[in-house]
Amino acid sequence: MIVMIVAGAFGGKALDDWLQTGFPVFTLILTVGSVIGAMLYAMRGLFRKN
Repeated sequence: MIVMIVAGAFGGKALDDWLQTGFPVFTLILTVGSVIGAMLYAMRGLFRKN
């Protein structure tokens, strides 16, 4: 989970730096998206029926 969140944050930061955005749009979007994705991944693993 941590790897997914960190990858989203660094990817967003890299996109913001590359596109030279004034506001960190991609950092916010990718960080929030990766947090949601990590939570869904964890919940899917917790509530999996055997």
